[in-house]
Amino acid sequence: MTRLPQIALLLDGKRLHLQDGPIDLILEAKGGDANVRTAYQAAAQRFTGLLDELCAELASLRSAADPRHCALKGIVARRMHAAVAPFAADCFITPMAAVAGSVAEEILGAMLRAAPLDRAYVNNGGDIALHLTGREQFAVGLVDRPDCHGVMRTMVVEADTPVRGIATSGRHGRSFSLGIADAVTVFTRTASQADAAATIIANAVDLTGHPAIVRVPANELQPDSDLGARLVTCGVGQLSEAEVAQALETGVRQAQDLLMSGLIEGAALRLLGETRLVGATGDEAQASHAFQRTTIANMLA
Repeated sequence: MTRLPQIALLLDGKRLHLQDGPIDLILEAKGGDANVRTAYQAAAQRFTGLLDELCAELASLRSAADPRHCALKGIVARRMHAAVAPFAADCFITPMAAVAGSVAEEILGAMLRAAPLDRAYVNNGGDIALHLTGREQFAVGLVDRPDCHGVMRTMVVEADTPVRGIATSGRHGRSFSLGIADAVTVFTRTASQADAAATIIANAVDLTGHPAIVRVPANELQPDSDLGARLVTCGVGQLSEAEVAQALETGVRQAQDLLMSGLIEGAALRLLGETRLVGATGDEAQASHAFQRTTIANMLA
């Protein structure tokens, strides 16, 4: 039996809240009043039953992705697999690494199929699918600790850049991390791709075997974790400046590889108060011009 999700406009009368089990979305559309209403109706309709679709294939979604073959049936499930497939040949990754971004992308797609919009976003716990036209913009606040107040930087995405997906991963987020990054925020062409790439880069920010890093098997913290007995980070003690730089550098190298391969447009990596930008400064010779222009012009310390 299909559950009925919670669907309601927020107090500002502009944003729509959709919640069903672990899926918690905030979305907003800009355009003609009738088009916005139609888009919100389409979002609510597509959202209803979406969690059940994912649960029907949950065992496969929690299994290691095959980079060459996808046996999944659902539209969102197949999008999740497609997002992680580029990484599956080199490391363990499951389609669940892209679930939040893929859901956001699906709901945004339903809205855009239903009505023309000037601007829209679907925010799934910080993993965001974007639609921008003309001179529209989208401001993003970057934080390294979701459990603390304060924005460390603000980025404005312009409509004329290729960025349409934003996602953040790290040890303080909703999912477990193999690395020690406080937060890695990735900017890509799709939300599903951003979600997967953020996971990969965050895992790469690490100091293998360091005694100040506390790790436990994922399935001791969450018995049904798709990571099984793999060690996930649950604490980071005192690190020297050199060690922080070393850990960030491994993440930067991973991000640069993804930038060169066209899988991301840029990334911001954060660890213990230190930040590294990839695809956002002149020091990154291979950075995309569009991301450089957007970030340098709009990222505020």
